Amino acid sequence: MPPFDAQDLLDCYARGVFPMADAREDPGVFLVDPERRGVIPLNAFHVSRRLARTVRAEPFVVRLNTSFHEVVLACAAAGPGRTQTWINRPIERLYLQLHGLGHAHSVECWQDGELVGGLYGVSLGGAFFGESMFSRRRDASKVALVHLVGHLIARGFRLLDTQFLTDHLASFGAREIDRADYRRRLAKALGIKADFYGAGGVGSGGVVTGADAAVGAGEAAGAVTTAGTAGIAAGAREAGGRTAVAATGMGGAFVLQLIAQAS
Repeated sequence: MPPFDAQDLLDCYARGVFPMADAREDPGVFLVDPERRGVIPLNAFHVSRRLARTVRAEPFVVRLNTSFHEVVLACAAAGPGRTQTWINRPIERLYLQLHGLGHAHSVECWQDGELVGGLYGVSLGGAFFGESMFSRRRDASKVALVHLVGHLIARGFRLLDTQFLTDHLASFGAREIDRADYRRRLAKALGIKADFYGAGGVGSGGVVTGADAAVGAGEAAGAVTTAGTAGIAAGAREAGGRTAVAATGMGGAFVLQLIAQAS
């Protein structure tokens, strides 16, 4: 039997299943197709007042895809209350392959030159499959999630899959749906030609959004406008389909505005 590769994994996501492992050092990988699925409706994302204040204050530099592997490793690491992880080494390798193909992305929070929180997931059509997140500073993973949602709205995505429902995700508006409902939503999302790297996107009410952003090692070059067409990753495609954006170019207040418009 040929080895299971990144394209096989994409096919699994398109069918509504995803991989897991029992432990970091366990070499086995199994596929999961839960009867109940966690999703965050992009038009019903909830940001608490306290978190909104933090997002507006911008304590972190939020970047896309500049340290994807480091984010995966941080998510796979043991920590307080988590002695084991489902991200084993075969799964780690598969997501690195997906990243090289332009289908796996990280949203990163940086502070004083240090990666202090973030998340990663997989994009396919108009669906984004959130995989894991980590935080080394208060609210870092939460801020990354808020920026992810704003980015997905701006890029025209329709589905944010959280796999399972937790109390933490429920506080953001996540809900649990049955397998049949999930597959209907997934089929519709896969028919959308959303582009995680697209030059501008359509938000709620047909608002076109974009960002003048520095790409590579520099900081954000300009402010976001509601009529911009430069796009967060315009002209920034690297070999293998990856894009590294030194800063999203989307300020905290603007991200919150996008989320409010979509509601």
